[in-house]
Formats: sequence, structure tokens, C-alpha cells
Amino acid sequence: MANSYIVFNGAMPTTSSAAKVTTGTAIKTMLQVKPAVPIRVIEWGVSFDGSAAATPGICELIDTGTVFATVTAYATADVMPYGNPYAPANTSGTSGTPLNLGTSASGYTASAEGTITATRLGDVQLVAPTNQAWKQFPLDREFGVPAGDSLRIRVNFAAAINCLCYVVFTPL
Repeated sequence: MANSYIVFNGAMPTTSSAAKVTTGTAIKTMLQVKPAVPIRVIEWGVSFDGSAAATPGICELIDTGTVFATVTAYATADVMPYGNPYAPANTSGTSGTPLNLGTSASGYTASAEGTITATRLGDVQLVAPTNQAWKQFPLDREFGVPAGDSLRIRVNFAAAINCLCYVVFTPL
């Protein structure tokens, strides 16, 4: 069985719970990973804390090629072993494995989106601000991402709400 990892749109929770991040009112990358090796997405999900029903937002699992958002970089501990608790820890820095870490590599809460010219959608959902969505990919039908590409979870809502999201992946 291959090692798998999970990342969230925030730092690894320690003495407090996972941190929610506001979506804003324009398209926003909530989570981005730059794999050092090809990966397969096993599962991804998003959830929101809206208190009233409203127009759904667009939530995308998307490969934007070699165009990266500017993000808050993950620390090595933020890339957590998932299926095998003894999986090797992510190595540090922009040449880290399985994910390259850095503000233009793997991280969360984008402050700039970059100029995207081509994409490949792994999944897209309309999700109400009071709801959540998640998807597990069937075996041998996972969404594959080449080494060096930008895998993102992006959202776009008319009104700002808070979001938690995650990706579970396995290196190839």
C-alpha cells in the first residue's frame, strides 16, 4: 500500500482547532500543492460556515499547470501522513518531497492568483454557504497531477464566508 498524505487550508492544528479562512467575494485559492513527484488525489473536500441559505459558490479541484498563486507556505508538519502513520515526513524547502514548500509552491490562503492560461479540472461543485462537499475517487480513477504542476482548491462566492478544505493524495 502506498503512503498517503493530507493537507488542509491552514497549519496543522495543535493547541487549537483547524483555522477557518474567509473566501472573500472573488475567486480565491484556498489550498495549493506543488508535488515534487506525480501524485494521485484520493479525496478532497470543502465545508463552509454560512448561517443562512444563499446562492451556492463554485468550488474547484483544479490543476493550473505551472502557474502558482502566492500563498502562505506549509511547514513540513502541515503535510501529514494519512493512511500510514509511519510514512516519511515531508522534507523541507522548495525542493521538499513529496511536496515542494514555499510561497509560490505549496500552501494556503492565496494573496495573488497568478495569470492562468490553461487548466484541467479534477472536479467542480456548486456548494451552498451552509453546506459541504467531498469526493473520493474510485481506485485507478484518481485525479493525477504531474510533478511541478499546481493543484489547487479554488472557491468563488458572492458573499464572504469561512471555509475549511483538504486534499488527500498519494505520491506515485
